[in-house]
Amino acid sequence: MVAKIKIGKSIRGILHYNEHKVMGGDARLILASGFAGEVENMDFEHKLKRFEHLTALKSSVKTNALHISLNFHSSENINDTKMQDIAIAYMDSIGFGDQPFLVYRHNDAAHHHIHIATTTIQRNGKPIKTHNIGRLVSEPARKKIERDFNLVIAESRKYSLEPGIKPIDQTIITYGRLPTKTSINNVLSAVIGSYKYTSLAELNAVLKLFNVVADRGNEETEMYKKKGLIYSIIDQHGEKIGVPIKSSSFYSKPTLQNLEKRYDKNSELRKPAKHDLIKRINKVLNSYQSITKNTLVSELKKEGISLILRMNEQGRIYGTTFVDHINKAVFNGSDLGKLYSANALSLMIGSFDTNKTYLKPLKRPDSYLKSSKDSSLQSNLTSIQTSSLSLGDIFGKPEIDYGPMPKKKKKKKRNQGITL
Repeated sequence: MVAKIKIGKSIRGILHYNEHKVMGGDARLILASGFAGEVENMDFEHKLKRFEHLTALKSSVKTNALHISLNFHSSENINDTKMQDIAIAYMDSIGFGDQPFLVYRHNDAAHHHIHIATTTIQRNGKPIKTHNIGRLVSEPARKKIERDFNLVIAESRKYSLEPGIKPIDQTIITYGRLPTKTSINNVLSAVIGSYKYTSLAELNAVLKLFNVVADRGNEETEMYKKKGLIYSIIDQHGEKIGVPIKSSSFYSKPTLQNLEKRYDKNSELRKPAKHDLIKRINKVLNSYQSITKNTLVSELKKEGISLILRMNEQGRIYGTTFVDHINKAVFNGSDLGKLYSANALSLMIGSFDTNKTYLKPLKRPDSYLKSSKDSSLQSNLTSIQTSSLSLGDIFGKPEIDYGPMPKKKKKKKRNQGITL
């Protein structure tokens, strides 16, 4: 189980987010602790007033709303009753058991998860302290609940390798059985606030994995000039389908201006993930005697990494992007180092033909780039099988036939005898 806590200033916003999911069929309210009446009979205002009654007792405290998500592995079959018990045990453990709280069960992701909405203001008007609540209070509570309820351990390999976002089913969209806006919003809600990206291209690298793309339009259009942004669903070929939705029409306002505000911050936040990502990439590169493009992509996926290869019409790789689903970070290959750039990966793969196997000669992959000379690089590449491309093809240079090499004349040996 993974627990995430967000502390904010708007309980209304938290309720609006979850109730919007309920209206769209992507969530259900399964528990209302500390509320009078039946869950089914509560409307939005009823829920909001219950919290606002408490926040009014200490109006000087502006940061008074708590939004918690408890996330479980997709292999776990957890019914509503067990979810309720887990939510109650968790809230008791972090000191919020006596607070009114609402528990929503969401079904908009590949894994099971619940969202909990509550306030920090108690009936006596005193706020519950939340400083370092995640590290000092939530973490011990989470680990205890994993043991008590026999859940998949969050630190285990089995848990950590899932992106946790449900891709949009394009066939449903095509036939109009699923509202486009709701589908896109589900993906945006899961990606924009959790992944660390530093450009729109890097954000799109993640969104496209879940069949969504952000588009500014052509540079000569008014939308581009005015920094407009639309979101569309894409099919398996990357083509847009359905009706595009303006970014400003989503509740979370994922406009270009708001996204750009995240870039510098994300650049700092993703730095700790860089070393771990490189370590897992190298683990794959060092584990195989032979490797192809498809093998590389599939093996990285097992390590929680999506590799996006950008290719031209001739099938040559001109760009690489790594999406780390464990640390929620996005890096262009060149940002990780020369070894992970398009040119380096092209050499490691050996060819763009995914049906062939190419030998990976070195135990240490960083040795590929010790020299930029063709002769040195050629010595680093063991013999590629007979049907593979030539070195000229691999390096993207035309292969020139210089004809047969001239034979060198043998030098005559001088008489080196000693004259007495």
